[in-house]
Amino acid sequence: MEIEQDSVILALGGSDALSDMDPEARAEALEDHLSRQLDNAVFLRMGAPARPMTVGELDAQIDQRPIRRGIGTLFASGGTSPFGNRVPEEPANVSRLTPMPQRPTLLDFFRLRFAPATHVLQSADKALTSGYPEEIVLACLLHDVAQTLMKADHGWWGAQLFEPYVSEQVAFAIRYHQALRFYPDPSVGYEYPRLYNVIFGTDYVPPPHIEAAYKYCRDHKWYMAARLVTVNDLYSFDPNHKVDLEKFTDIIGRHFRQPKEGLGQDNSASAHMWRTIANPDAPL
Repeated sequence: MEIEQDSVILALGGSDALSDMDPEARAEALEDHLSRQLDNAVFLRMGAPARPMTVGELDAQIDQRPIRRGIGTLFASGGTSPFGNRVPEEPANVSRLTPMPQRPTLLDFFRLRFAPATHVLQSADKALTSGYPEEIVLACLLHDVAQTLMKADHGWWGAQLFEPYVSEQVAFAIRYHQALRFYPDPSVGYEYPRLYNVIFGTDYVPPPHIEAAYKYCRDHKWYMAARLVTVNDLYSFDPNHKVDLEKFTDIIGRHFRQPKEGLGQDNSASAHMWRTIANPDAPL
């Protein structure tokens, strides 16, 4: 990324502000500025508007798009962006999917249906590097993959998808991370994501079920499990940070109850969801 010195100085508050900073503070300010630039570059490639819009402006775009914002990424050409567009520079037609093994495992779904899974891999890697418990790392690894099936209320979809195979705490963290993302928690350094002003609108107010879920979760014994998912929920997708799925093989083995019949074949409460992800081309 090319750094323009004058623009950086201006962004950091001008020469006078820089002169009052010690070297460490300058380095941190520069890192934050470069992170914002990376965010903006990625957002624009994903189809973000040039400026954040209001809820009303975003609502007016609903019938101006070829797809709906909440569609699962497996069901549209090239996936979809958080901004309700097809990902730019992708083919117009969907691709043929590699058939799943007869008894598919979680790793098979990651490789053949959730891939590239950059976001959750980076999130789990951040949690692992920070030394969080393995169940938190697993929750970070799983928290958003249900968006291949459905983006709307993906926390609830994700929890239902994984409940038969993970601990109650992991399922709880996946379910409620969605609501907690809208509410800051200074005790762990979590702020309202800047990206949400772009995705939801500058004047967005979470709906009642999100508010109720937040209040319920805030007083629950597993609140911090869900909160740590949001803390490690990265909002910049660093294309240069590659995380190997194999890094989490042992954690999955210890904390994910893989059915011997294969996911989707075990008659669990969410087996139908796994079958849908495995074969999204089924007509009925």
